[in-house]
Amino acid sequence: MERKVGSSTVTAKEVKAALEKTRTLTAEEERVLRMRHGAGASSTRAPLPRAAGDNEELGDELLLIEMQLLKAMRARAGGKPVASGNNKQVMAPAPAPAKAATNATKDKIVRALRKKK
Repeated sequence: MERKVGSSTVTAKEVKAALEKTRTLTAEEERVLRMRHGAGASSTRAPLPRAAGDNEELGDELLLIEMQLLKAMRARAGGKPVASGNNKQVMAPAPAPAKAATNATKDKIVRALRKKK
């Protein structure tokens, strides 16, 4: 085995391009390579890859699940979407729990603990 003399320089652009192509690295390995070579994450404006790939049926199912989860999240937050100045929808803050409801819950917990004794 001969030892190679000289060095090669890897640029941040080359590392970024190689990391976008490979799918075999773990998240930690990818982070280490990005930090080591100064290659930042890919563009934050770029769309995320679709989990369904080319499968339209799976894409429709995932979209349906996403819509159901967003609806449930909005219902749980207890607010309606509020339009802001930049045309983005923002959830209205959830109202604070009523003091009577908090006391009722606290009383229920205390009664359950007393029964355990």
